[in-house]
Amino acid sequence: MNKVFFAKKSGKRGEIYIYDDIGEGWVGGLTAKAFSDMMRALGDASALDIYINSPGGSVFEGVAIYNQIKRFNGEKIIHIDGIAASIASVIAMAGDEIRIASNGMMMIHDPWGVVIGTAKEMRKTADSIDKIRDTITGTYVAKTGHDAKKVEDWMAEETWLNAEEAVKFGFADKITEEKNVKAEFTLLSKFNKVPEQLKKQSKASSVLIARMEMRSKQICGASTGR
Repeated sequence: MNKVFFAKKSGKRGEIYIYDDIGEGWVGGLTAKAFSDMMRALGDASALDIYINSPGGSVFEGVAIYNQIKRFNGEKIIHIDGIAASIASVIAMAGDEIRIASNGMMMIHDPWGVVIGTAKEMRKTADSIDKIRDTITGTYVAKTGHDAKKVEDWMAEETWLNAEEAVKFGFADKITEEKNVKAEFTLLSKFNKVPEQLKKQSKASSVLIARMEMRSKQICGASTGR
């Protein structure tokens, strides 16, 4: 399955598909700007169906996408077709109703980052990550009704939830029929407790490799003035 994001409209109902990483990484992905463009393209849509199959990615891009969805005045239904992990699970929380396929999964975890510098710079980064964690925790708490300590414990443990668990713990509202959606995301390899069925799907596909090669050529071309 190719990674992709796009929007379409049927009558007054808009559809947005987030089948990609969040943020513009090495192989591309959905940025908040691209999401804004898709929302604008839907024009006078009065309801949204947002379909998610994403391993997450950039926290700040994801938070911006979440806020755009929350600001939409009409009905917002989130459909987790495959996986909503990391910041993609936060995006899912923006829905008025969250539906998860019977074979879908969600994952929540503590945010993390990379820093090179002095001890002072590292402590500053750690403080920033703590603030990000608190913001994300609040988003989950608002949806699930659980206390912050419980949610923080789940995040610290990198908790993977199947459809039944997602509904049981309040991260989703309804289980829908099974979807035939794969999760070919290299980002999954960065997590510690990926379920075995997802590990088998996380290797880069030929499409992913082709996109990497194309991106490499673009960067090389830019560096040489072509």
